[in-house]
Order: sequence, then C-alpha cells, then structure tokens
Amino acid sequence: MSSSLTSRASGPIGPRTAQPVLLLNRELAILEFNRRVLAQAALANIPVLERLRYLTIVSANLDEFFEVRMAPHMAALRDALPGSGEAARLKLELQRIGGAVRELLQAQCRVYTEELRAALGDQKIAILGHVDRDAAQQDWVRQYFVKEVKPLLSATLIDPRHPFPKVANKSLNFILRLQPKKKGAVPVESVLAVIKIPRALPRVIRLPAKVSQGRQVFVLLSSVLRSNLSILLPEHHVLDCAQFRLTRDSDLWVRDDDQTDLRQALNSQLHTRQFGMPVRLEVNAQCSRALARLLLQQFELPACALYRMDAPLNLVRLQQVLDLAEPGKHRFKPYEPGWTPALQRKESMWSQLARRDVLLHHPYESFEPVLQLLREAADDKHVLQIQQTIYRAGLHSEVMDLLCKAARRGKEVTVVFELMARFDEAVNIAWAEQLEKLGGQVLYGLPGMKTHCKMLLITRREKKQWRHYAHISTGNYNVSTTRSYTDLGLLTSHPEFCADIQAMFVALRQHQDAPALKHLVNAPQHLRQTLLSHLVEVSAQARRGREARVLLKLNALTDEGLIAALVDAAQAGAQVDLIVRGACLLPPGLPELTERVRVRSIIGRFLEHSRVYHMVAGEQVWTYLSSADGMARNLDRRVELAWPLLDPVLRQRVYDEVLTPYLLDGEDAWAQGPDGRYQAVKGVYPSAQQALMRKHAGARKKDV
Repeated sequence: MSSSLTSRASGPIGPRTAQPVLLLNRELAILEFNRRVLAQAALANIPVLERLRYLTIVSANLDEFFEVRMAPHMAALRDALPGSGEAARLKLELQRIGGAVRELLQAQCRVYTEELRAALGDQKIAILGHVDRDAAQQDWVRQYFVKEVKPLLSATLIDPRHPFPKVANKSLNFILRLQPKKKGAVPVESVLAVIKIPRALPRVIRLPAKVSQGRQVFVLLSSVLRSNLSILLPEHHVLDCAQFRLTRDSDLWVRDDDQTDLRQALNSQLHTRQFGMPVRLEVNAQCSRALARLLLQQFELPACALYRMDAPLNLVRLQQVLDLAEPGKHRFKPYEPGWTPALQRKESMWSQLARRDVLLHHPYESFEPVLQLLREAADDKHVLQIQQTIYRAGLHSEVMDLLCKAARRGKEVTVVFELMARFDEAVNIAWAEQLEKLGGQVLYGLPGMKTHCKMLLITRREKKQWRHYAHISTGNYNVSTTRSYTDLGLLTSHPEFCADIQAMFVALRQHQDAPALKHLVNAPQHLRQTLLSHLVEVSAQARRGREARVLLKLNALTDEGLIAALVDAAQAGAQVDLIVRGACLLPPGLPELTERVRVRSIIGRFLEHSRVYHMVAGEQVWTYLSSADGMARNLDRRVELAWPLLDPVLRQRVYDEVLTPYLLDGEDAWAQGPDGRYQAVKGVYPSAQQALMRKHAGARKKDV
C-alpha cells in the first residue's frame, strides 16, 4: 500500500517500564491482510479454480469490512457538524482508508482481468463477456434471456409519481438514461430508469456443450442483461447505462431493555438489515460521471464512498463458477481428515475418555470423535443431561440434529445459543426454535455480551454416581468448517475441568458472573488479568537474565493493554513471536522499541483459526488454548474460555505441531515490517499446513 499503516489517532501504549509504541491503524491492517489473501490468487502453482476462490474471499471480506468496520466511520461523518474540524478529520480518515481500498481493488481487478482469465483459458475455462461471444453463443444467451430472465425483470421509470426504488444491501442494479422512441419533430426528454435484479436469478450461467467448443464456458447475468436491453426496453433508446451495487450498515444492535425477548428483537431487525445506512457505492468503470453523481446524491453519500470496478461488480458471485465447473485437476486434491490415533473406533468414548484426555487438531484430524460422543450420549440411557454452547452451527448441522434427537429421547438438553453471531443470526434462531419445540431448554447468554466460548458437557450415571465428559474448543461446532479451519479441541473427563465447565453453564443459566475457576480461565472476569500477570512474570524473569519467551498464535491482535505487556516483555529482553493471521497492530522491529518482536502471518489452504498462548518465565511454562483472540471485545465484552494444557505430552505436541512449524514455514508465511506491511517469506522449510497434512496422512496409514 502506498500509505504508511501507522495510526495517527492511536496514542502511546504500554506500562511505565516500556517505551511507548505507536499502534498501527486497524482498518489498514485489515486491508493489508486481504492483500495477502489476494496474493494467493496470483500464485501459478495453485489450481486455477482455487485461485478464483481466493479472489472471491477478498471480495466477501471487503463486503463485511464496509458493512461493519466502515459503517461507524460513515455515521460519525454524517453526525459531525459540517465545516468543523472533526468533520474534516473524519473525511480525511475516510479518504485515507478509501485510498487503500482502491489500491487493493485495483490489484484485485488486475489479477482477475490480466492473470486469472488467462489462466482459466489455459485450462479451457472461459468467462465470456458480450464482445467475446460468437454468434451461436450470442443466440443461446438471447434465448436464455427471453425465457429465464426477462419474465422476472421490469424497469422502474423515475418521475415525481415514481420515486427512486428502495435498493437492498449488496443487490445488483442497473440505472439507465432512456430516450423514448417517439416520432415527430418535437424532441422527447430523456428519462431515468432503474432495473433491480432479483436475487433468485443465478449470477453465473454455464453454456451448454453444443455452443462451448470443447470448453467450460460461463456468462455473467449482468452481461446477459446488458447485451439484451433492447429486448427488455423495445420502446426506448438506451442513452446511458451503468451497473451499481450499494453496501449498507449491516450490524444489528439490541438495547439492553430488549434482552427480555432477544429472539423477537433480533427477528424484527433481520427484516430491516437489508436497508441500513448506505456506506459504499460500487459502479462499473464505464459509469458516466453524471450517473455516478446522481447515485451519490440519491444515497446521500460523499464522493469518497464511490468505488469504480474494472471487473464484475460482485466478484463474490464468481464462487458459483466453482460450483458449476468440473473440478478435476483445477481444485485442491481432496483431503480427508482421519480418525485420531488416540482413540479406538470400536471402543466406547466413555471408557476411553475415562483413561486419558484427547487433543484433536482439525482439519488434520476429524471432528468425527466429537460427533461420536454426541451420538453415544443421545442413545445412552445412562446419560441424563447434555449442555452445549452454539455460536455458529450452520444451516445443515449434525451437531444440532443430535441435540434434537437427544431432546426427543427425553434427555435434559440445554443449549446456549449466541443469537448475535454476525450473519448467522437467522440460522441460530431457527435451530433454537426447533430445539425448544422438542423440549430442550434454550438460553441466550448474558445480557449485552456475546457467548463466544465453545464447550460441551455431558452428565452420565456410572456406578451410582454422576460422571462428566466434556469437549472444549477454539473453533465452532460447525462440521463443515472443521474441514477447512485449523482448530484445536480437547476431549476430557478431568473432574476439575468438568467442574469448571459446569460452573460456567450455571453462570450462563443464572445470568451471573462465573466464579474463579480451578483451571479454566474465563472472560471477561479473569482472562485479561491472567494473561497480563503471566506477561509481567515473563518480563521480570527476562530482566533477571533467565529464560523468557512469548509465543502467541491468534487471528487478530488489537488490544492495547495486551500489546503494552508484550512490548514491555520484549524491551525487558524476552523473545516475542506472534503468529497472527489477520490484523496485528503491534509494529515489530522498531529500533530500541520492538527489536525482539517478530510477527508473521500464515495464509494457506486452510484458514488459521486456533488460538494458543504460550509463555515461558524461568522455570514456569504456561500453554493455554482459547476461544479468545487478543482483542478488547474478546477480553472485555464476550464470554470466552481459555484452558491450560496440564498434560506435558499434549503441551509438547502443541508446541511441536501448532507453533514451531509456523515459525519455520517458508512457503505460506508473511513477515510483518515496522510499517505494518508484509513481505512473503521464502525459506528452506516447507508449508506448515502441507507438512501437517502429510504427517497425519502417514500416521493414519501406519495405524491402519
């Protein structure tokens, strides 16, 4: 990016013992992460359809960036007094972020038009525009338009009696300036019209083999419509035409007094989410200045909110090409997670977990043992109760199916649903209603606070006493994402761990703060202070010249207090290594400030999602797995959980398998510089993800 990532708005941070460090800008750090994802789309050694998938991921991330991150900035600018210093500052900040977005979009369009389309063509896959189609293809497209598209379209003429139609969030639309075809000497004034494209229409259409000339040929719906406007509007000349897409504020807000019926409050907001405050206007590159200015005025947006695309407006929709294409060699070779060698398939989960804790590393190891535990719990007459938190279960969820089955069989099933899980609210509400109808107890966590921890507790009668079995995880109970996200989960019957989890569920039931736990550490009550106290000890041992090390693996590091403690540890002499997939606001490598801090990001086939806090202070070693990232929202405004690895064998496994390989990765790693920019690491060691895939595949073969 052309601009420095240093944030002028952030003040100095750190305890008095540390020299202050200026934080990086969070929005620019998020955009820098997407630049790393985009780089994957440009790698020639990745299958071409996977490269296309990375391209669509960037667009999806940018959509959420505007819907969530940019919305407060836009709202603040609208509320600021025109002409005031605050308004000028906000406008300058928006222009700065917008400049970085435009640079990223320019690179994205270039990758698509100059690299990906050619690479797809080399594999006989084509996405054809109007000028690229031959006569037979144009004829097929015309017939498709008449039969499948035209019946669902209509142009809304804009006049005093017909105002500008309501435009939904991220919908595709056309705006046109039309000249009526009327005979006579008196000229007829042009009129404006808007065509709203129904979401029911597929955005990508695959042409049949008879007109594809031995290739896989696709056309975009926008191109189909643009080339057939004369059929849709036979009574008009099209003088000017542009595609546009509006992004709106999509965060949901519920007042504290709505907590008595959170589900109802959310349901009412879900219907209006599509029409929140406008924050971004996208138009195709050929859109005239007049139409762009008119659209900005219509949506009351400043000029800095306009983004021109020299590529399809909604690149996210190209995901449909992956769904429609023949995969073959153009996708990653399928990877099938294996059953962990730590468990026997034919032996009951109860007897095995009674003997030992089992650590699962997804997606290299299957999520199937967790499902098997739930299957046995649903069928076992000795199981009385199942308690679980659900953050993102997914639309088709075997976990939820099993919980519903257990409820039907008379088990006491209690599920804490997080109804405010962004963009999964409707799915979670539907599952909550279904479970409730079957007799399950549905809870929604603590007022004003998301329940982000992932935990499952099963109570079973054994030899005239109750025995507990648990699963705690860094990731969600969504079976599909366990195959594409790296996460860590612990299966245990450890009495004190289970007692801690039970205390967490009691607190969630009774809307109370959880008490101090024996082993587990919860947020918002204790996690921040526990991490900071450990880092203080790391700093103290470093100043004494003893072994001092910090190694964190996170999705994001943005919390000022945690960063301050890390800076203090580094300045005291500790080596601080941070493996942060996304935004990291701590600038490493600053002379005399953060020279002992190294930051790297891993962008590979799987989404890095596991969180590990590893700290060494002299003879003391702490290794925690957690659902919480290094962010203020996780430490202060969410119910989170971290748990220590008490078993030295499991602790060493995490160090050897989850931390060390990522520090050595020479293929998928990026190193952050002091200015917040990243450079790809080229080393002698292989991709950590690829190495782990080979390692676990080999272990499965040996086990068989």
